[in-house]
Amino acid sequence: MSNRRRFQTTGICVPKLHYMVDISNAVERIAADYVGKGEYFTINRARQFGKTTTMEQLCVRLKQDYIVLFISFEAADDCFVSLYTFAQGFVNKVEVALEGNTVSKEAADIWNEPVSRELPLDSLNRKITRFCRACERPVVLMVDEVDKSSDNQVFLSFLGLLREKYLAQAAGRDCSFWSVILAGVYDIKNLKLKFHPGEEPKYNSPWNIAADFTVDMSFSREGIAGMLSEYEEDYHTGMDVEENAELIFSYTRGYPYLVSYICKCIDEKTAGSGEFPDRAAAWTRNGILAAVRQLVKGPNMLYDDMIKHVEEYPELHEMLGNILFGGQEYAYHEYDRSVSIGRMFGFIENRNGSVAVANRIFESQLYDYFLAEETKENDLQRERQPEKNQFIVNGQLDMDLVMRKFYEYYTSLYSEEDERFIEKYGRKIFLMYLRPIINGAGNFYVEDQSRTRLRSDIIVDYGGKQYVIECKIWRGEAYHQRGKEQLEDYLEAYGVEKGYLLTFDFNKKKKPGIREAACGDKSMMEIVV
Repeated sequence: MSNRRRFQTTGICVPKLHYMVDISNAVERIAADYVGKGEYFTINRARQFGKTTTMEQLCVRLKQDYIVLFISFEAADDCFVSLYTFAQGFVNKVEVALEGNTVSKEAADIWNEPVSRELPLDSLNRKITRFCRACERPVVLMVDEVDKSSDNQVFLSFLGLLREKYLAQAAGRDCSFWSVILAGVYDIKNLKLKFHPGEEPKYNSPWNIAADFTVDMSFSREGIAGMLSEYEEDYHTGMDVEENAELIFSYTRGYPYLVSYICKCIDEKTAGSGEFPDRAAAWTRNGILAAVRQLVKGPNMLYDDMIKHVEEYPELHEMLGNILFGGQEYAYHEYDRSVSIGRMFGFIENRNGSVAVANRIFESQLYDYFLAEETKENDLQRERQPEKNQFIVNGQLDMDLVMRKFYEYYTSLYSEEDERFIEKYGRKIFLMYLRPIINGAGNFYVEDQSRTRLRSDIIVDYGGKQYVIECKIWRGEAYHQRGKEQLEDYLEAYGVEKGYLLTFDFNKKKKPGIREAACGDKSMMEIVV
């Protein structure tokens, strides 16, 4: 099958060339609820979130009813030198877009008239009015990569023109584009952040006419399952489509690039490797976890972008660090600067009113970044890190030994630290110890519902097996018992027979040590430090 379809992670997805999640429902909703009502709006989503693919499919759909002018500001820096170069560049781009539409000779001639050098925006204003009046169908303007503009003021002047015409058309005094769609990473109201990261955002954008765009562009479990079903029809691997879709979604929460990367990795790299000799072996739980490990290791442009922005905005860096290691809870508020930035770049989401890292893949990468940052500054921790090889037996992780050695490690390095320090950094200390042991062959994540300052459940994936470790602060016997019950629930949910309970106890009468105990009908190792 030399011309077989593939999974796509770069550029747009084309149905006849690529396996794709069906986004037709989202496209139809945009066409009906936004364009059909004459809305001006922005599709602003994080990098590699499928914006261009959505715009391409939307363009095809809208051409059934509208004249569609689909242009892009990608590689258009020379258009933003002045108002005149912008006006002429915009006219040139629309002229190319007109080739894919049927318009009258009168309309085409109007658009081809020269732009005034003295009053370029006024000339463009009149040209748009006369062109739209001459067209037999409503005109929709679609602009991709709107945040690629190199001169913010020129672009804001253009937005001001669109706003003026929108309001005049609504009042019956003008004729303009029926609907305008702008697509990019940066929210228009935060566009200034792209050029001046240190400045406070200004919200007096001329794009305040825009309708709120609420269409969910992430992939659902059902959508992922549909894509895998198409692949299964071609290759008959025997995969459990629903189970695989659920597992992929649990790691990605439907972030399009991450979903496509995992599938592409399984299809083109995992299948045929030593551990997974064919597609049937690769499209399994273990094959998906192997692809996840490959994705977490990186590098790729999405991670480069993430780390760049985390370092670029100190308040975002602080918030993410406090969430991951301090268990601190932040209310999700759109006008909080760090929340607005994190949401815009796709790193965080609103989960039940609180800020949460968007998915497990991003969380793993951020943990790795913060832990590497901390380890680099902590000479003592680096020097006392135990030898990794002792924990790996026949390719499997000896978690019992990992926990026993952590007890020794912690006792020798941190036993004299005060309670406030350990309460804040206990989880970080454990993860700094764990990270180099599993690095490269495994990964971990923290369950959202347990990430509080008092306790958290860490799930470690290694060699196709999962290990559940609950970290908690001692807060009395009743709280301790609830922690055991929670651990038992997680062991049941993950189908694991043994768990690990790591307790940081600051009681003067504490009994540090390691002991084996029952955990319902399962077992656990309890480590008290």
